[in-house]
Amino acid sequence: MDTVVISLGGSIIVPDGVDIPFLKEFRRIILDLAEMRFIIICGGGRVCREYQDAARELAQIPEKDLDWIGIRATRLNAELVRSIFAHEAVERIIHDPEEEIDPSRRIVIGAGFEPGSSTDLRAVELAGRFGASRVVNMSNVDHVYTADPRKDPDARKLTHVSWPQFRKLVGDKWSPGLNMPFDPIASRQGERMGLEVIIVGRDVKNLERLLQGETFRGTTIS
Repeated sequence: MDTVVISLGGSIIVPDGVDIPFLKEFRRIILDLAEMRFIIICGGGRVCREYQDAARELAQIPEKDLDWIGIRATRLNAELVRSIFAHEAVERIIHDPEEEIDPSRRIVIGAGFEPGSSTDLRAVELAGRFGASRVVNMSNVDHVYTADPRKDPDARKLTHVSWPQFRKLVGDKWSPGLNMPFDPIASRQGERMGLEVIIVGRDVKNLERLLQGETFRGTTIS
């Protein structure tokens, strides 16, 4: 059974409130593709950043503690996602990428583990553990661009980008709540492993086309 690793951004689980239509469609596709095993790592998204921003306003907060706030937000999102798959998913979300995982369950749900990176790194680590050659990244970013399109009107979409090119765009430093197409620390590890990362945005139909080997919209980093 092929293993598919999805880094699922919290920004599309809970953009303003919980996105029930998105989660319904996401659930349908994962359950329909019964010949695949899924490892779904949930991010913190807006919930994470709102709490981190509040903490920064209230006091001088060490980065480690800001990361722990984010980690707890990822676990809340992951509990929600795990619950919608019922008996198909593991009984509890995983934190440590090395912990024992029930082999009888086809769907594994994970969240943040420790400070210093985002859940993208957990996805990369689990891809290595289970022999997956790629990680699919779903978030509110649909492509990698040559520059931030919110700031640069001349920014261009990229359909393919090498790891060295991508890492030049995102840099090497992690900070709590960083909003990038893929975490710089995870990118460094992904390049080291020879992993392929595919940025596909939030369109669930687009994800379905990718998983079925059809033409999709997005950026492949390799």
